[in-house]
Amino acid sequence: MLYKFLLLINLLGVLSVNLLVNGDVEVEMSAPRQVEAGQSMTVRVTLNKSDLRSFARFQQQLPGGLEAEVVEDGRAEFKFEDQSVKFIWLKLPPEEEVTVSYKVKVNERLKGSFELAGSFSYIENNERKSVEVPSAPIAINPSPSMDEEMLVDVGDFKPMAKAPSERQPKRRVQCIRQKPYPLEEGPGYMVNLLVHKGNKEKFAKIQEDIPEGYKAVQEEARGAIFTFKDQTAKFLWMNLPADKFFVISYRLIPTNGQEEPGLEGQFSFIENDNTRNIDIVQQDVNLDNTSQDHLLSIIESSQAPQITNRQGLDASDDELKQETAQAQPQAPSKPGKKGKVRIEISREAKRILEENARLTHQLEPQSGVYYRVQIAAGHRPINVEQYFDQYNIDKEVRTELHDGWRKYSVGSFPVYKEARDYRVHIWNTTTIDDAFVAAYNDGSRITVQEALMITNHKWYE
Repeated sequence: MLYKFLLLINLLGVLSVNLLVNGDVEVEMSAPRQVEAGQSMTVRVTLNKSDLRSFARFQQQLPGGLEAEVVEDGRAEFKFEDQSVKFIWLKLPPEEEVTVSYKVKVNERLKGSFELAGSFSYIENNERKSVEVPSAPIAINPSPSMDEEMLVDVGDFKPMAKAPSERQPKRRVQCIRQKPYPLEEGPGYMVNLLVHKGNKEKFAKIQEDIPEGYKAVQEEARGAIFTFKDQTAKFLWMNLPADKFFVISYRLIPTNGQEEPGLEGQFSFIENDNTRNIDIVQQDVNLDNTSQDHLLSIIESSQAPQITNRQGLDASDDELKQETAQAQPQAPSKPGKKGKVRIEISREAKRILEENARLTHQLEPQSGVYYRVQIAAGHRPINVEQYFDQYNIDKEVRTELHDGWRKYSVGSFPVYKEARDYRVHIWNTTTIDDAFVAAYNDGSRITVQEALMITNHKWYE
């Protein structure tokens, strides 16, 4: 019987693997049985998931010398990092059958064979479950155009060193600020920033600290959302421009006759699920000339910046993504849609209440995984008791400072469902209709999906 099965595979040239788990989740993988080095092949995975709607991930590991790019994403986020192919769903789509596929480019120096396995992980009935896809053997036929002495077994592959191109910028991420110069018309200064994004595509931010006596006004944003609040200028991207390097700019307008300003800023981006920071370097260069050759020469002659993890974030924290996705120009966060009130108070009240508000209602960390319901967020301090008294909330409101925001939340729930139910209670009994569940682990914010994975709790709508 096994002999007949293998014979059928050889005849068809395509390997298809099926696995059924508990009669609910079926994973089918289809891939060519062989591929020629220097060519591409397509791997297709079909999930028959019934009514499953939870957080889920499909993952496969490729050997060195193989590169993957998405073909069908099945409404998932696709990643290819460290030879790992990942399709990640924060919430699976409603269709019973979901198909994803990706193209694999095989290095022309390869020969030999490798095993392609995979796993599909998801949450169901308060448990984390995983479906292991059996290994599929795939042979790599040597390229007829490649010198035999250059061939290497797929298990021993290491990339060949390449001489740096004279016309291709290095892939390091950089952000260079031209020394601010006076505006041609009226008082103030022009600030130009050159961004070299490398291979970064999504969720990025430029943040500049603007000295007192100035306000920042957008000039060129290149698709970013620009905001200026609390002496901080921000450019936020959901998706970075397609160009590998580009220039953005803003104007500094004096409000009380300040001298030439000194600026400090950072460029933040997502890398390997971490938020990374690089300091913006100021140079005496000309960024008004935006020709590709000119900008490229500036990039190549600049020092490589130091890249650091963002303070207070870990691999599971999506704060930069959340900030980028939720940003609205000049619109502070606020609760409710009936009788909306901005989280702002007078300067006099601010001076009196700021210290008290921060100290007496500060959120204290707890051990383990727990959930709270966030009801508002803002930049300016408020009198917590007076402000939230109008909503008749039956739990104490606590404040935390998180990445420049004052976030206000209530409750402490060991189980996600309890927090979800209390969120619905807030919706039904107050005018706060944008409350949501926030998750913590030992006092640090994590995503709700990660908290569910850690605790094996069930996702609820």
